[in-house]
Amino acid sequence: MPVIYLVRHGQASYGTSHYDVLSDLGRRQAEVVGAELARRGLRSPLVVCGTLRRQRDTAETLMGAAGLPGRPRTDPRWNEYDHVDIVARHGPAPDREPVDSRGWQPLLDHALRAWIEDGDEDGWHRFSTGAAAALDELVTGLGPGRDAVVVTSGGVLAALCAGLLSMPAEGVVALNRVAVNAAITTVTAGGSGAHLLSFNDHAHFTGERRALLTYR
Repeated sequence: MPVIYLVRHGQASYGTSHYDVLSDLGRRQAEVVGAELARRGLRSPLVVCGTLRRQRDTAETLMGAAGLPGRPRTDPRWNEYDHVDIVARHGPAPDREPVDSRGWQPLLDHALRAWIEDGDEDGWHRFSTGAAAALDELVTGLGPGRDAVVVTSGGVLAALCAGLLSMPAEGVVALNRVAVNAAITTVTAGGSGAHLLSFNDHAHFTGERRALLTYR
């Protein structure tokens, strides 16, 4: 049975003019998750990622750490939504400009919920169905006994997991809020389709590696 390991990208550069760049901590997270995937004994894994720089760099770094040859295949359906645009269009007007991720999170939660409930065919529906189609095609293309690693983002992970569990909009927001950088979400693929086995596994950032745990 194929196993798909969905990995959130490493920490990006929040609060800078170049957000879509891994921080030094984000690169270390990518190395650690690569070593963790290697420990799990991947079977001829296909590695896929979105086209965003933070996703591609995470994929290439984890491949190096895991000893996997080649380069990742890219597919824009694994890309994150534009969180700045969504907050601008659907979020409440903040009392002041948020200066850190804690101040930003309530705005994103509100905007994401409104975006999902808006019903615009070109909005959440297109985003979530595109991610689901990417997963379905990946599962279909994997041969028996071959695994896949997908480097994506928190919004995609929340959309997929909520879809697999038939969760409402509030569930998507809750999953998105707790997504850990470089955590692993595991999906199995069988004759009846894809099934969620685990979400947001970050045991590789516990103990002596606790300092590597980040959410934004």
